[in-house]
Amino acid sequence: MGLMMIFTPTQKELFNKNIESLSNILLKESLKEIKSSKFELILGKDNLDINLKDTSDNTFLYENVIDELNTMLNTYNDKYLLYPVLYFYGFGNGILFKALLQNKNHQHIVVFEKDIEIIWIMFHILDFSSELQSARLMVLNTNKPEIQDYNELCSSKPFFQFSRIYFLELMSHYYERFHEDVLELNKKLVQDFKDSILSHGNDPLDALQGIEQFVYNLPQMITHPSYKELLSKRKGISDTAIIVSTGPSLTKQLPLLKKYASKATIFCADSSYPILAKHNIKPDYVLSLERIPLTSEFFNNDFGEFDKDILFVLKSYVHPHTTKYLQKNNRNFMLVSTYASFINYLKLDDFGYFNMGFSVANMNFLLAIHLKHKNIVLIGQDLAYAKDGLSHTKDYSNLDKHEGHFQRDKNKYTTQAYGDNGKVESSFVWTLFRHNFEQDVANAKKNYYITTYNCTEGGARIEGTIEKPFLWACENLLHKDLNKPFEKLEPLSLNKQNE
Repeated sequence: MGLMMIFTPTQKELFNKNIESLSNILLKESLKEIKSSKFELILGKDNLDINLKDTSDNTFLYENVIDELNTMLNTYNDKYLLYPVLYFYGFGNGILFKALLQNKNHQHIVVFEKDIEIIWIMFHILDFSSELQSARLMVLNTNKPEIQDYNELCSSKPFFQFSRIYFLELMSHYYERFHEDVLELNKKLVQDFKDSILSHGNDPLDALQGIEQFVYNLPQMITHPSYKELLSKRKGISDTAIIVSTGPSLTKQLPLLKKYASKATIFCADSSYPILAKHNIKPDYVLSLERIPLTSEFFNNDFGEFDKDILFVLKSYVHPHTTKYLQKNNRNFMLVSTYASFINYLKLDDFGYFNMGFSVANMNFLLAIHLKHKNIVLIGQDLAYAKDGLSHTKDYSNLDKHEGHFQRDKNKYTTQAYGDNGKVESSFVWTLFRHNFEQDVANAKKNYYITTYNCTEGGARIEGTIEKPFLWACENLLHKDLNKPFEKLEPLSLNKQNE
């Protein structure tokens, strides 16, 4: 039971002023709910001597408030005077932040706090409203971490630009009791910074290959239906999208997928396409984004009548063999561009744009968002090795290319299993894809009100998704047949193409 703290009307007014200046809505609501605290406020003779006593174990926030404040200030003014961003674990009494923010070089101070009762008390004592309002002081609750908050932080200015100088400082010895939370938070931030760096690309030769193939693909892009045409004719015509990937768990889901195929929009990865053809399950969309010729081989086939009414959506960088194989059998395809400076300068706006992520599964997910689905169901999205070491489903044509990978990656990329069922072995690339997926899922929920169900029933846990058996998703989300085939797409008129 916490102590009832008696605050004056002036202090309550100050608390409300601080709360109103706080942009973190979840933290704001949590602070409003607090009515009592285990902390006792200890005020010294000096105005800066503000301490808290934890009555649960009779420890103090600071051993010596003034000495610790001066030591911290001297250290930061000596070593970190020009740092644009500073990171702290623990809000403490907040005086250090007010003092440090007198230095205009410090654009932002980011504070992570596990015990928000500390913030609750200090918001009654000191005025942080101007620092909070200007976002020079940013406060995050580690008990309710929003994946998107961390992702946005680590990928935006100036945090991303100065990621090399990131370090996390403990406010005082009191916070050492949260060492596991500190380590977990630090690991998460470091990983998010890494992901943000990788999202900008890590290979100039890869970028040059993309530009070369984009130019080569231009005639095919202009003479085939545009992305704008796709959105105008097919946006919002289906509530539920099923995204089919090629993980080891896919095989067991195929009979149900076949049974319910008419009731959902089916998006599939290039690697899943020959597998669905083998089982006579027609996808509505087959997507591909790789720029290597090996991926083109998924289309080096002729499934005859099966391919009718399937739309192949290709990133405009794909290897030219992909379009060559698709043209050979008169399959319907379109080329779509992502955001890139080089492409934007060409002003081919009808043929873009959407971010496509790192993998074809991410690309499928993002297209499903833009086509205004309300539910997105994932199957075959293991992002982990099976117990027998298999990397993909048994029908996958390139299984031999992944021999030895399980042994190579074992114990290096272990992660939480689907259904919280222990741990599974993953890889560097799958870990990257998973983090990317988690960002997309959080974005879909927050900005588009889309619910994502992970019905893989195996592999790695993808945070933010709702884990359900595939049968549950089919029975609860898929009630009526869609009007398939979907409306046919037309290329631009010759006059438009010539523009």
